[in-house]
Amino acid sequence: MEHVDLAIVGGGIVGAATFYKFQKKYPNLRIGLFEKETDLAGHQTGHNSGVIHSGLYYKPGSLKAKNCFEGRHELVSFVKEHNIAHDICGKVIVATEESELGSMENIYKNAVENEIEGIKKLTPQEVKEIEPFVECIGGLFVPVTGIIDFVAATKKMVELALAINSNSCLFLNHEVNSVVHKEGSSEIFTNKGNYSANYFVYCGGLQADRLAKKDGVKLKEKVVPFRGDYYELSEEAKHKVKNLIYPVPDPAFPFLGVHFTRMTDGSVECGPNAVFSFKREGYSKTAFSFRDTWDALTYQGTWKLFFGNMKYGIDEYRRAFSKKLFLKSLQKMIPSLTMEDIVPGRAGVRAQLLSQNGDTRDDFRIELHGNAVHVLNAPSPAATASLSIANHIVKTAEDHFNFKKS
Repeated sequence: MEHVDLAIVGGGIVGAATFYKFQKKYPNLRIGLFEKETDLAGHQTGHNSGVIHSGLYYKPGSLKAKNCFEGRHELVSFVKEHNIAHDICGKVIVATEESELGSMENIYKNAVENEIEGIKKLTPQEVKEIEPFVECIGGLFVPVTGIIDFVAATKKMVELALAINSNSCLFLNHEVNSVVHKEGSSEIFTNKGNYSANYFVYCGGLQADRLAKKDGVKLKEKVVPFRGDYYELSEEAKHKVKNLIYPVPDPAFPFLGVHFTRMTDGSVECGPNAVFSFKREGYSKTAFSFRDTWDALTYQGTWKLFFGNMKYGIDEYRRAFSKKLFLKSLQKMIPSLTMEDIVPGRAGVRAQLLSQNGDTRDDFRIELHGNAVHVLNAPSPAATASLSIANHIVKTAEDHFNFKKS
C-alpha cells in the first residue's frame, strides 16, 4: 500500500495552496494531493468570477478580513513572480438610489477599519471618468481589487510543490470514499485503490461537510449549494465596461448582487445571480441530483434561509430564467445596455456552510479533528485568501501534529 506522510483531499486553490505551503516548509515530507476530477480547480476555483478581492466587506477582526488582506498581498506577489495572468485594475461600487447611500457609507467605514489601501469616495462625474457608461448618484473606488486566472495559479502552486519533492504525488481521478483510522496511520479508500497516511487536510469545498462526516466530525451544519449564472457582453458592447463595476449590496440579502467583471482574457461577464441549486456540482439551470436535493431540503437551515429571504429568492429565480429581468438589473448601473448586448455565459456553484438558523454569514471555519484539519467553510474570498488560509492550516497542524522540519 502506497504511503504518504500527509494526505490533502481536494484540488481546488485552497488544497493547492496548502500543498505548496507544506512542501515549502517541509521539503522532505511526502505529500499526496487527492482530487476526484480529471484536472485541478474543476469546481468553485474554476467557476468563480476571477476577482482578487480587497477585503472591504468583511467584519473587522474576522478570519475573512484578516486572511483576505494578508492573502491578497501574498497572492499578488506570487502571480507577479510566476507570470500568472492578472491585473490590479481597481473596481467601482456605485449607488443608483438614495436608499443605497447609507449602506455605501457603511462599506466605506468598514473598509477604512480593515485598512483597505487607497479607497476613496467618488462623485457621479468621477465615476464616469473611470466607467463612462455608468449612471449613478455616487460611488467608491477600490484600487487594490483586481482580476486573475485562478486556475493557472492553482496549477502553478501544485507544479512548484511537486518540484520540491519528487516523492510527493498528485492523484487525479481519485475520489476519497472513506478513511479508516488505525494505530500510527490511517487507510484511505479511493475509487482507484487504497493508500495510507499519517495526517490529513480536507479542502473539499462543495463536499466539505460530507468528507467531515466520513471522518467522524460531529457537524451540525450542512453545505447548501447556490448556483450563480453569468451573461457575457457581446463584442459590440464590451467597450461599455472598462474594469469592474459592482452595485451597493443589500445588507438584508446574503449575496453581493450582479456585477460586471472584465476577465483576464478580455471578455466581460455580468453576474452572478444566486439561486438554490438542486445539484452541488451542477452548472446548468436544470441540473438535478436526488441526493443533493434531499440533503438540502430536509435540512431546517435551508427552509429558514428561504423563509427569511422569500422575496429575494423569488426575484432571483425569476431572473435566472428571464434574460429581460437579468438585463433590467444590469441596466440599473448601465442603462444603455440592450438585449442584444448580453449573451448567456457560464455558471458556478458556491459552497455555503449554512447554519441551522439559516444564517449564511459564518466566517471561515477551519477545525482540528484527530489527525486531520478540516476546512469546513471557505466561501468567497477563499480564492483570494488561499495562501493565507494555507498558512493558517500549516500553523494549526504544527501545533497539534508531529511534523519534523528537515
